[in-house]
Amino acid sequence: MSETFKALVVHKDDDSGKTDAKIETLTAADLPEGDVRVAVEYSTVNYKDGLCLGSGGGLVRQYPHVPGIDFAGTVLESSDDRYAVGDKVVLTGWRVGEVHWGGYGQQARVSADWLVPLPDGLTTKQAMAIGTAGFTAMLAVMALEDQGLTPGNGPVLVTGAAGGVGSVATAILANLGYEVAGVTGRAESADYLKSLGATQIVARDEINETTKRPLEKETWSGCVDAVGGAMLARVLGQMNYGASVAAIGLAGGAQLPATVIPFLLRGVNLLGIDSVMQPFENRKRAWARLAQDLPMAKLEEMIVPATLSDLPDLGRDILAGKVQGRVVVDVNAV
Repeated sequence: MSETFKALVVHKDDDSGKTDAKIETLTAADLPEGDVRVAVEYSTVNYKDGLCLGSGGGLVRQYPHVPGIDFAGTVLESSDDRYAVGDKVVLTGWRVGEVHWGGYGQQARVSADWLVPLPDGLTTKQAMAIGTAGFTAMLAVMALEDQGLTPGNGPVLVTGAAGGVGSVATAILANLGYEVAGVTGRAESADYLKSLGATQIVARDEINETTKRPLEKETWSGCVDAVGGAMLARVLGQMNYGASVAAIGLAGGAQLPATVIPFLLRGVNLLGIDSVMQPFENRKRAWARLAQDLPMAKLEEMIVPATLSDLPDLGRDILAGKVQGRVVVDVNAV
């Protein structure tokens, strides 16, 4: 591959504080330090990417900057014995795309510790259709299973179900035999969620309304929550005895206006899911489960194709909640 390559570079004006993202030609010498240089094939768009493409959201510390918190591709050179030229690899987390240059370029150089070998049976495109969102969804499902969740104990609630994490969580849970109830604020998303395997659609307004009652009817055997805020507080009071909620996001706010009553009287568990600093072995476990338990035909239905040129608009769209499914960015299609 040529030593020059294209990347979407974000610049920030020190005086006005405004940022501007544009495609530029870079060289391998421009890349940050790292053990492994990768020919990036695909990336994707997450909420954090939307922030980094715009104001930075407090995540980006130094400009110019190349965003993209995850990518998949082929090793070009490596000074680490774990990876050889030609190996297929995937990266999520480790603050890549935030404090370290990320995947919105045709090449990247990173620490070998941040990479995971691409599992057998997955292509680099499929890996980015999964991306950080799907990886997080799998971590949430695994955490619920570790706490005893099994099919047949009642519906599992997925909030923010039409988003990236929610879409993959819905497809995985349905494929594993769970009855899935998907929460969405967009009526037009109902058919999409049913195509992923949801058997029940819950309107966001039905479950986002606050209540003074700390406990309601036991309804859900588990929950993958991408919303937080008042909705999470409400859901905690609707969980079955001993059930668990895996919290993966805060689209509805970081505050939790809840009481401890569901924890004390129903033994409800609130499980925090972090995808950024996950240990290597658990990353491998999650990616292996994704290759096994996520139906690839369903994954294909989620894909929205994009190029580097589309990223500025997509960044704004995802911050506005307008992105459905999984955006897959072909970084070699400028």
